[in-house]
Amino acid sequence: MYPNAPTSDAVDDFHGTKIADPYRPLENPDAPETRSWIEAENRLTESWLAGAKGRAKVRERLTALWDYERYSPPFREGGHYFFEKNNGLQNQAVLYVLPSLEATPRVLLDPNTLSKDGTVALSGYAVSPDGKHLAYGLAAAGSDWNEWRVLEVKSGKETGDLLKWVKFSGAAWTKDGKGFYYSRYDAPRPGAELAAVNKSQKLFYHRLGVPQAEDLLVYERPDDPELGFGASVSDDGRYLVVGVWKGTDTRNRIYVRDLARKDAPFVKLFDDFDARYEVVDNVGTLFYVSTDKNAPRGRVVTVDVEAFEKSLAEGPNAKPTLMDVIPQGADTISAVRLLADRLVVIFMKDAAEEARIFSRDGRREREIALPALGMLHGFAGKRADRETFYAFTSFTHPTTIFRYDFSTGTSTVFQKPKVDFDPAAYETSRVFYSGKDGTKIPMFLVHRKGMKKDGENPTYLYGYGGFNVPLGPSFSPARVAWLEQGGLYAQPSIRGGSEYGQEWHKGGMLAKKQNVFDDFIAAAEWLVASRWTSAGRLGIVGGSNGGLLVGAVLNQRPDLFGAAVPAVGVMDMLRFHKFTIGWAWVSDYGSPDDPEAFRWIYSYSPLHNIRKGMKYPAVLAVTADHDDRVVPAHSFKYTAALQAAQAGDAPILIRIETKAGHGAGKPTAKSIEEAADIQAFLGRALGTPEGGRP
Repeated sequence: MYPNAPTSDAVDDFHGTKIADPYRPLENPDAPETRSWIEAENRLTESWLAGAKGRAKVRERLTALWDYERYSPPFREGGHYFFEKNNGLQNQAVLYVLPSLEATPRVLLDPNTLSKDGTVALSGYAVSPDGKHLAYGLAAAGSDWNEWRVLEVKSGKETGDLLKWVKFSGAAWTKDGKGFYYSRYDAPRPGAELAAVNKSQKLFYHRLGVPQAEDLLVYERPDDPELGFGASVSDDGRYLVVGVWKGTDTRNRIYVRDLARKDAPFVKLFDDFDARYEVVDNVGTLFYVSTDKNAPRGRVVTVDVEAFEKSLAEGPNAKPTLMDVIPQGADTISAVRLLADRLVVIFMKDAAEEARIFSRDGRREREIALPALGMLHGFAGKRADRETFYAFTSFTHPTTIFRYDFSTGTSTVFQKPKVDFDPAAYETSRVFYSGKDGTKIPMFLVHRKGMKKDGENPTYLYGYGGFNVPLGPSFSPARVAWLEQGGLYAQPSIRGGSEYGQEWHKGGMLAKKQNVFDDFIAAAEWLVASRWTSAGRLGIVGGSNGGLLVGAVLNQRPDLFGAAVPAVGVMDMLRFHKFTIGWAWVSDYGSPDDPEAFRWIYSYSPLHNIRKGMKYPAVLAVTADHDDRVVPAHSFKYTAALQAAQAGDAPILIRIETKAGHGAGKPTAKSIEEAADIQAFLGRALGTPEGGRP
């Protein structure tokens, strides 16, 4: 039934344990044997999905649901407002500029004109403080590699500046608008762009009009090639602030340079790599910092950088003095901004966000009223601004943009989308269930009003559980389509995320990673026990680290699920660190090169815990041939191994997208096609009115 995958006799020795890797040839995505296998697998998947009776209808409905105007929160820089807008079915959002909120917006940059198929995306941008120039990054075919360019805001003309081999970096303009800081890697060898390991990032300064080869090297650490650097320039233009990171570890370092002093050294403000530090803003030499130092749920402190620099002259072991402004509380701090001479703090409370406003000395003034349980982003601006814009989203509330007026303390709707569905027909509830070890875990349930708890509801259980990433309420056209078919959507906030601070994160990482899988399994068991659904009607979905989650729990409890969709998952846990940025995930997973970590990694690695002769439920792995974050070899090898092991009748399929990457910047057309295929798969496997059973 299944295509023959290329194999080899590769065997690796891990601390005395020899482990075969028969599908090693699939790590080369361009080999003729691999390409033939990809084509055969896609034909097989297409033929099975064609049997989902409502596939075309679902795609049509998804297209209608996706066809609504989507905006980003505006921000103001150099006397202009900037925002992004997608008219609905445009493959990429368009960047607009306008001199005032009453003016007619002008297109500044339209990525849709840069490729016929919409696979070139705007990956980042920064406006110079004088508002004259826009530095922007482009990503092709979903790759993490970016090319940065510059255009004039007034004319829209390109300046000719071109920066290559940029990855995991923005642009930080100097106050004079003559150039910006950015980070890049050395060029990989030809042919290895999508697989070579990325290390030894360097921080540069680019002056407008100067070739990249002449950019000034600002900082590097050849003694520690795993360090990366993110630069920002303080709003007053005085300080260069460099965040020093290592992989995906939430802990970081902060170095500061006084740009007003010629050849000033970097002051290593926080250099112990002992906590998370984020500079919010500064008032003269006094820096406001958000940190989880001695506060796993976060706090806001001040530190005087000038006083600390003087103390260093007295002794190199001096430590900065931190003064609490907002001490740690019951809820977790998600973000902090200094606007209108006030601190705007976003808190996460039981997996939903709230916005509270404090004076600069930490006195709580008010809370911003929100329409429902949801998530927030935006709040861009400067300390002197008297307005800001933010976006609110929830499961049944499409992302709405609000303008907040600090003088009146009120929010007004700035842009509210019109989506072709009735939110009043659905309800959202937040429940709490117990994990295997008794831990209390929140979970959101979304469904049509009046849904019966008869054990027959097709259920879409989604999870992530890692890297300090929280899961909160958000709007998705694809999710609405599932709800309209009579489905239940369930989203637990399992350990590994940041919903309850660093303790919640640490409870699902390294040797405690099994907690993540146990929490997800417990969510599924609760849904079944509560009669919301049954095993044969329960589908599980997750992407990236969430794909690992799906693969792991599928191996551990194949009896509990009716279908599984592991998307762009980390499935080969013994070789993840050997490709692109995979080494950076060691902070959450541990390294298989370490004997102790190997034991726990090997115990759950999705590829290595597949059992020959087991009856697995229906599986649709999803990946992309240009994914240079989680290389497609993970899904290729996993699928081949699972197909060879399957003893049941349920299909083991893989959907391999072309000219796409890990997900960022994916064209709207490709997003709709993928969502339609996933829902057609779940519908046929679990049974929905539009899917039918095989």
